[in-house]
Amino acid sequence: MPRLRIALTVFFALDGFVFAGWVVRIPAIKEQTGASASALGLALLGVSAGAVITMMLIGRLCRRFGSHEVTVACAVLLPLTIVLPPLTHSPLALGLVLLVFGAAYGGINVAMNSAAVDLVAALGRPVMPSFHAAFSLGGMVGSGLGGLVAAHLSPTRHLMAIMVIGLAVTAAAGPTLLRHRSPGTRERIRSEEPAPSHRLDRGTRLLVLVFGLIALCTAYGEGALADWSALHMEEDLHAHPGVAAASYSCFAFAMTIGRISGTTLLERLGRTRTLVLGGATGAVGMLLGALAPSVWLALAGFAITGLGLANIFPVAIERAGVLAGPTGVAAASTLGYGGMLLGPPAIGFMADWFSLPLALTSVALLAAVAATIGFATRRAAAG
Repeated sequence: MPRLRIALTVFFALDGFVFAGWVVRIPAIKEQTGASASALGLALLGVSAGAVITMMLIGRLCRRFGSHEVTVACAVLLPLTIVLPPLTHSPLALGLVLLVFGAAYGGINVAMNSAAVDLVAALGRPVMPSFHAAFSLGGMVGSGLGGLVAAHLSPTRHLMAIMVIGLAVTAAAGPTLLRHRSPGTRERIRSEEPAPSHRLDRGTRLLVLVFGLIALCTAYGEGALADWSALHMEEDLHAHPGVAAASYSCFAFAMTIGRISGTTLLERLGRTRTLVLGGATGAVGMLLGALAPSVWLALAGFAITGLGLANIFPVAIERAGVLAGPTGVAAASTLGYGGMLLGPPAIGFMADWFSLPLALTSVALLAAVAATIGFATRRAAAG
């Protein structure tokens, strides 16, 4: 079990590392394709669209072939597809290849989360946040290294290097996953029963959707802060560009710390209290970040928001997986990515209608909604 947990943690870190490597090269690829801001925005929707379209299919593949096998397959595809964007020279071509990249990215997220749900059940400890902490750490390393090499390597060479690293890591960690068939798959083979998702009652399906809605509320905040926090700092608080750029880093770093300590928190408070406390903390933090009159108070607010939201998404995905296996993970993940897709444009429209600070308070509102839903469904979720 320890080796399996390490191997699975490596795949979560790899996912964050590869995705961050792509993100830091977006400006260079925008220039290469000659895309306007609006055309780039439409092309970038390809990542989310590819992920959402693929997720339910991956859930079925996990039931049929096993989440470990599908995780390794997607871990091969993900680095292979990251080299495609630098080969494009138009926004349309970029959008099309990002559909493929998004499909691989969404696929590995469903597969490895399904594998993690099985492992959490086998260990009997709430270690799900530790896997998501690895994803966050991988993203921080990927973005940091990307920033260092951006001035020295072209996007093509940089992303090819990431491809080589990704394939090497998969070759090293993949055999461990393939040697250990996931517990859920083993039980289905032994009992020769259909996958759990084929016999879910209406109440269970509804509860899976509830956890998906909680995931959506959290992912909305992540997407909104990634795209709008720096702009809020610069335009509304007149922060130096370097300080403004640190706003999302504060949020991401605090979220990583929160996830590292997530297992201890869950063991002491339980899932419901963690959800409620996290949502309430995220709401308070985001109100401070959006409405604070000074730069440093806003940065503190973003950090508090990261701590609050850190463990909501992992807990929601885990509970959906416990209830409905890979199908539950896929359904909750699809809703979660829908929130990440919805957040940035929703903030943009509200900023035009009202103001950016007021628009950012919607993150606080949805964090409070997540806390309320978690409290309202505490008895059903426990059952």
